[in-house]
Amino acid sequence: MKGWLCILLLLETFVFVVQQQVNGGRGENEISQHLSNDDRRPNPPQTDTLRDEASTNSQQDCHLSFSDIHAALRELTATVTEQKANIRALETRLRNAENTAEQQAVILKELNKKNDDREIAFSAALFQPGKGATVGPFTTEITLTYRNVFTNIGNAYNPTTGIFTAPLKGANMFNFSVYGHWNPSNPSTVSIVKNGEKVVVAHGHQDQYAVNSSKGVVLILEVGDVVYVRLWSGRKIYDNEHNHITFSGYLLFPL
Repeated sequence: MKGWLCILLLLETFVFVVQQQVNGGRGENEISQHLSNDDRRPNPPQTDTLRDEASTNSQQDCHLSFSDIHAALRELTATVTEQKANIRALETRLRNAENTAEQQAVILKELNKKNDDREIAFSAALFQPGKGATVGPFTTEITLTYRNVFTNIGNAYNPTTGIFTAPLKGANMFNFSVYGHWNPSNPSTVSIVKNGEKVVVAHGHQDQYAVNSSKGVVLILEVGDVVYVRLWSGRKIYDNEHNHITFSGYLLFPL
């Protein structure tokens, strides 16, 4: 009895499932058919026009956006390239300016060195401060040594020998003076000498009172030429702390 009941329950369950599947398939077919009919139904003309315009506007907007971006990128690239070129030009100018400054510094250094070599001047008196005496007369000429040096730029004058030696070729100005007490038999006479030859003479002579004389001369000297002052034989001079007798010279300009 129980077996028959189980069989009946199974048959009812089977029939119910089959009926549900049949009904569900019919509903799906109806829905699919309804959707298909809607798709086949023609759209209104206004709807199609709006859809086309929207599509066109969207395409135009996209096209304009990409064009603007591309143009902006090209302009930016050109600006960057121009700036790079300007920077390279400025770097080149800076290097050239640095090189020019270095060259000018070297030239200025050389000019200063040459100017230092061209600065030549001396001035000296016959005796050291506090001393005074009469020099001469002698039987031969003597070279006067001016010991009291006031200035000796370039060290071209030697106070030990009394000789000026030209360090370079040029025009030089020389001045010298002579002083003596009155003496009728011994005048005061000196001369400036260039390389052993007398050039200019300073002379003073009178029977009473003091005598003095001074002279100047411009000499063209070669390198190594010598200039000095000589006291003539049989003559005498006098000097004291007032420095009456001096010998001076300086370079006017090189040649």
